[in-house]
Amino acid sequence: MKIAVIGATGTVGRAVRAELEARHEVIEIGATRGTHRVNLLDADSIKRLFDAIGRVDAIVATAGRVHFGNLVEMTPAQFRVGLDDKLMGQINLVLTARDYLNDGGSFTLTSGIVGAEPIRQGASAAAVNGAIEGFVRGAAIEMPRGLRINAVSPTVLVEALDSYAPYFRGFEAASGARVALAYSRSVEGAETGRVYKVH
Repeated sequence: MKIAVIGATGTVGRAVRAELEARHEVIEIGATRGTHRVNLLDADSIKRLFDAIGRVDAIVATAGRVHFGNLVEMTPAQFRVGLDDKLMGQINLVLTARDYLNDGGSFTLTSGIVGAEPIRQGASAAAVNGAIEGFVRGAAIEMPRGLRINAVSPTVLVEALDSYAPYFRGFEAASGARVALAYSRSVEGAETGRVYKVH
């Protein structure tokens, strides 16, 4: 398969790329690094990307920012970071790139454990992750041409503990390689409308 991995230079993206490129052609895409660049907040940027790389069999999105902070001090602008970037970025990708997916192709989006297991300073992330999962379930029943859509909801990665451990006290971390298996299941499997939880 020809697979576009967006966020391929990040922690999750690198693991997904390593898992899939042993068997498939993987196109590395990032916001600021990588072989190709894309701004998921800009539909024209997404179109330019896929005009350049051509049609693909699968699109994996592991990119997206959210704001972590105390809810009582959070501003609407800070809350919107995740809504605009992680949520709408991935939805923009689906709405714009679906025409570049081959029949029977798939999208795999990324939510996260905070949607199911709240943490302090994670109210925005919880809202965003829950919305991504709801979008996947709703979109799955309307996808044309046999297209599939799923999400992966990972726990905190072992490789990211240096940055995120204070937010996830008591949580069991998972290796990037273990998390990447869920993306492989989505890309190489047959299911749609699923949220694969790695936690």
